[in-house]
Amino acid sequence: MMSAYIDFIRMRFLMMLAYRVNYYSGIIIYAINIGAYYFLWKAIYGAQDTLAGFSIDQMTTYLAISWMARAFYFNNLDRDIANEIRDGSVAIQMIRPYNYLVVKLMQGFGEGLFRFLLFMIPGLAIVCLIFPVDLPTDPVVWLTYLAMLVFSFLINSQINIITGLFAFFVENNEGLMRMKRVMVDLFSGVIIPIAFFPGWLSAIMSWLPFQAITYLPSAIFTGRTPMSEAGEVFLIQLAWLLVLLVPILIMWRAARQRLFVQGG
Repeated sequence: MMSAYIDFIRMRFLMMLAYRVNYYSGIIIYAINIGAYYFLWKAIYGAQDTLAGFSIDQMTTYLAISWMARAFYFNNLDRDIANEIRDGSVAIQMIRPYNYLVVKLMQGFGEGLFRFLLFMIPGLAIVCLIFPVDLPTDPVVWLTYLAMLVFSFLINSQINIITGLFAFFVENNEGLMRMKRVMVDLFSGVIIPIAFFPGWLSAIMSWLPFQAITYLPSAIFTGRTPMSEAGEVFLIQLAWLLVLLVPILIMWRAARQRLFVQGG
């Protein structure tokens, strides 16, 4: 059975490879986004050396690695699940001899692997040539960050799966998917690092899973959070990974007992 799931990773990777030109253009778009935020933050810093614990060099590195990491963990599992529920093809998927949600996760990982190799790595290299990005030289930092990035993918995918499964209970969850995307980008720290939020809001966000997707791993990578606290970050990511399994299992159980297909 595991080999079958691995095949789903391979097939999604090959499917993405057929449309790789779209992702090459995406590198340019991400570089433009990073550039826009770089000049914005440079103007905000002015003559100041640090803001909210970030130096300007750390902020530049944070912007680059956060946006490029987004290329890896981002996926459209919520939209894929919602579309299959609406067109009724999920009924066929549910009677096949594999777990539907695990298949979706494997497909998302195949897409993420493609993005990592052909989007994130070359994109980061290009950005480093354009902007003063200060990458760490310690291989332990890189290995730690890559491990955290896998958790980022899993947590983001769980949130997407939960959002997609809502299509079982509402006729159209398009608005919910859009709201989720904005919340992930904003509250995960891609747009604004969580350290810059007001104290009361950052306290609330510390109880949400979004920080475990981008902010905490990127803070370790840039040195804003010392490596001695990496274990705590892993524990937070692991905790959210387990916590998010609960609503997924509850919703999946309810969905299997109540399947409503629109249009036959």
